[in-house]
Amino acid sequence: MFFAIVMMAFALVANAQSGTNSPYSQFGLGILSDQTSGFNRGMNGLGIGYRQGNQVNFINPASYSSMDSLTFIFDAGISGQITNFEENGVKKNAKNANFEYVVAAFRLRKHLGVSIGILPFTNVGYNYSSTESLNDDRSVIYTNTYDGKGGIRQVYLGIGWEPIRNLSVGANFSYLWGNFERTISNVYSESTAKTLNKIYKATFNDYQLNFGAQYSLPLNTKDVVTLGATFSPKHRMGADPECLIISSTSTSRDTTTHSVENGFELPMMVSAGLMFSHNKQLNVGVDYSLQRWGSTTFPVYGVENNQPVYKLSNDYFMDRHKITVGGEYCRGRMARRFIDRLHYRAGVSYATPYVKINGHDGPKEISVSAGFGIPIVNGWNNRSFLNISGQWVRQSGKGMITENSFRINIGVTFNERWFQKWQVE
Repeated sequence: MFFAIVMMAFALVANAQSGTNSPYSQFGLGILSDQTSGFNRGMNGLGIGYRQGNQVNFINPASYSSMDSLTFIFDAGISGQITNFEENGVKKNAKNANFEYVVAAFRLRKHLGVSIGILPFTNVGYNYSSTESLNDDRSVIYTNTYDGKGGIRQVYLGIGWEPIRNLSVGANFSYLWGNFERTISNVYSESTAKTLNKIYKATFNDYQLNFGAQYSLPLNTKDVVTLGATFSPKHRMGADPECLIISSTSTSRDTTTHSVENGFELPMMVSAGLMFSHNKQLNVGVDYSLQRWGSTTFPVYGVENNQPVYKLSNDYFMDRHKITVGGEYCRGRMARRFIDRLHYRAGVSYATPYVKINGHDGPKEISVSAGFGIPIVNGWNNRSFLNISGQWVRQSGKGMITENSFRINIGVTFNERWFQKWQVE
């Protein structure tokens, strides 16, 4: 338990770092996190209907009730990725790594499970610039530099309960915190010209509620279909964003601050999933999620009647739809041969954008993943897993930058018999 607490504390610091280099993170709240653990990522995030007592499936809190009475599960994950950016025939690469999540779960009493964890909610991280001439003879050149960092993190406490046979319900109670700062700098080669900096920043301290349900329908002695659903209500985030306009020369500096009270919202989010399980060997399923960003507002800086304004816009976001198909296969969870205990996983997803960029739909996302669950077997443990997966993610939009990312996800699931009662004769 001490090890788990130390890892949780370390994650609070590690998760303060950005896990992206994407210029698309300059829009909205940043790049939305997958919010999945190591075993989910092998199936490309599938999990709304997933119900297994040997993994922490925090995307549907109803699954916590599947924990058995002897189990304490601790799961931690990291990722590393290489991203290729392409625009108008120009290509560039970037690398980054991130400490992704730390979660734990155990059974509190019969049919009642508890989970706690820390994971990212959004990520902001980018830095790029463009240089152009102001006139034909290129006597005056100006450079625009775009820089951003930050993100929102989430710590949750969840509970799952099976009030009647085959029906489970649950809830995650989360605290969200973090900040971001986005800067646009306009610098001219003329020493007498003004330098203009525009800084957007915000600090977040908020909550989120996520409710879940699962119903398992046995088809026969070997086959089970599990239906799952989750729901998160819409609410204001309680953050007051600011926009600072800083105009400076070699001899003067002028700063104008604009702010919007209570300027961010979290949308209503719903999801549904179906999982078919055969003989405790094969799991195949499909998930669908809808995030109603289109009904939320976002602070935008602009000019009206020749006057600068910073106000909420209801035409910045759009509803985000995502569908995932995937599954896993294991020939025998407790088989004698090591190779028979391997879990083989794969999945594919398609997601629509949640932001508009210059009035146009943002980038759509296609992703594919494949991975393994490798059992950790030694003299005192045969229930833990090393989850490894590779994931390809492509983001692209008409006339926009194309991103191709190859990501390696590594998660370690420690599954210990902490609550076993020993009998001495």
